[in-house]
Amino acid sequence: VQLQASGGGLVQTGGSLRLSCAAYGFTLADYAIGWFRQAPGKEREGVSCVSSSDGSTLYADSVKGRFTISRDNAKNRLYLQMSSLKPEDTAVYYCAARTSAIATIYPYDYYYWGQGTLVTVSS
Repeated sequence: VQLQASGGGLVQTGGSLRLSCAAYGFTLADYAIGWFRQAPGKEREGVSCVSSSDGSTLYADSVKGRFTISRDNAKNRLYLQMSSLKPEDTAVYYCAARTSAIATIYPYDYYYWGQGTLVTVSS
């Protein structure tokens, strides 16, 4: 089981990026999956997640209206479209999956983790 995140980079305030997470060795559609981030000196926090049971989504208050999570089951991929980026969005972003159909925004609920991709938003 492997998750591989990509798509990070350097972007100016107000810019956009799309993160991608590829799953290998398992069917992403069978798991609740999400995006998390960890800024320097801070704890890992939930950004957004999607349940496999009904496709319902959750977002952290800090990203509501700016970020959109989506999944492409045919490609076995998860995406995070990020818009109106702010310097406080700077972090390493991780995708993760949990062995449950119901997504939560809490990192400790997730078992499988990707390696992370760095997003840097310059002011």
